[in-house]
Amino acid sequence: MNNSSDGSVYTTPTRHVVTDPEGLVSRETTYRGARLHLERLVIKPPAGPNGRSRPGELVRDVVRLAGAVVILPILDDGRIVLIRNLRHAVNRTLWELPAGMLEPDEKPETCAGRELIEETGYRSDRVEYLASFYTTPGFCDEFMHAFVASGLRFVGQQLEADEDIETAVRTPEEVHGMIADGQLIDAKSILTVLLYESGIRPGRS
Repeated sequence: MNNSSDGSVYTTPTRHVVTDPEGLVSRETTYRGARLHLERLVIKPPAGPNGRSRPGELVRDVVRLAGAVVILPILDDGRIVLIRNLRHAVNRTLWELPAGMLEPDEKPETCAGRELIEETGYRSDRVEYLASFYTTPGFCDEFMHAFVASGLRFVGQQLEADEDIETAVRTPEEVHGMIADGQLIDAKSILTVLLYESGIRPGRS
């Protein structure tokens, strides 16, 4: 557990590190952007059930990301702070929990505090680690860290130039209703809310 310069208390998760798959033949970067890059992996297929090698090679295109965080902000009265954000990839405005991508060499707990202020305008006295999980492991190595933020005080949003984010405060019951009726369909947000309320802490039995 760490203390930040502003007095917030953090529990530090382990940052994800990508390792080479077994049987890797070659790796080629096919695109490099500001926030992600694409790789083409050529891999020898694993041995069959009888231990015999299989012919040919597998080609897999994967997305590489530095990682990300999602934050569950809880006010002193138990209400939850949500954001409403335009997601260009799906061309929809979605209700979500605040979230964001890690900067190079940034610790997840530092990113959580930063994104919370930027997107909601709330500063937290306590940011607690909840869980980490892969978001889309079929084609992407994004590893997301979930945090719970409490002791909130409003200091004003600090949005980036291309962001237009609406905030709203809802009771837990209202959030459950939004999930049930399809208003809240963002997977990371649903998972984080349900993990917190269930008391389940993955990897910490």
